[in-house]
Amino acid sequence: MRWQCVVIAWGTKYDVADINALVGAIMENGRAPERFVLLTDRPRPGLHPSMILREIPDYWLNPGYLKGGCQAKLCMFEAGLVPDDLPAIYVDLDTLVFGDLSRLLDLMDRPQTIAILQSAVLPFGTLARFLARRTGGRRYARGNSSLVVYHPAHCAFVAERFRSLAAEVAVIDFRPMWADERFLSWVAQDRMKAVPTRLAVKFPTEFMLPWRWLTLMRASLPWVRRRRDGLIAVTLPGVGFKLEDLARLPEGAELVDRKGRRLIWSDRALGSVRGKIIAAAARLATSRAVE
Repeated sequence: MRWQCVVIAWGTKYDVADINALVGAIMENGRAPERFVLLTDRPRPGLHPSMILREIPDYWLNPGYLKGGCQAKLCMFEAGLVPDDLPAIYVDLDTLVFGDLSRLLDLMDRPQTIAILQSAVLPFGTLARFLARRTGGRRYARGNSSLVVYHPAHCAFVAERFRSLAAEVAVIDFRPMWADERFLSWVAQDRMKAVPTRLAVKFPTEFMLPWRWLTLMRASLPWVRRRRDGLIAVTLPGVGFKLEDLARLPEGAELVDRKGRRLIWSDRALGSVRGKIIAAAARLATSRAVE
């Protein structure tokens, strides 16, 4: 299946080297997309030649939408912004790609499907849709938008609905609008699917637990090791756990995030993923040297 890859960058947190390193990883580890589409707020000279630029509409560059809730990411659903001739996979720029990303397209059992990482206890599916209907949308399954599989031709309603609601109520007054992934899960609950953890995970959810003994015990389970070895993508948690900083950690080092989850930087805890992270850091260093 032909496809396109979408990434978003505003501000200066990520530079061209970060973008090009991600493009290189996707192209080298699987079936390359027909095109890469960068939704951005500024020109970014030096981008990989496979990348086309689309300007983020001013509406989504509202300073309030660029903060922790990242509502600006919903611009990927803006009608006409991303070419609508092909299905798309959106990827956060702090995502490490180790395998064929196009395998995620198999999750689209119909063009209207939207697939993201599962993030709440209530899973996407029949029960969640039933609860959403019975509670008038107060209870619903939620996901994480580090990876989004969707078809732009069938999802413009997401951005349209957000714009419509934002004109009527303050974002702070309506819980589903607090974050892009909350809103996407709420407004598209009837078509949402979870990206299986055998394909992609959030790094802290998969590899970090509050207790050292539990982290190591889980990592020792044969079926967990096999699943982790086959991961296509892992999304890093951002501040405090940047790729280059992780790769420089000494063997056995431990870090604790703001939620009390513990990272143990060792092959025993992380398996083959630790070596893949180090290799990804080397790729990024090469990209920076080229720039």
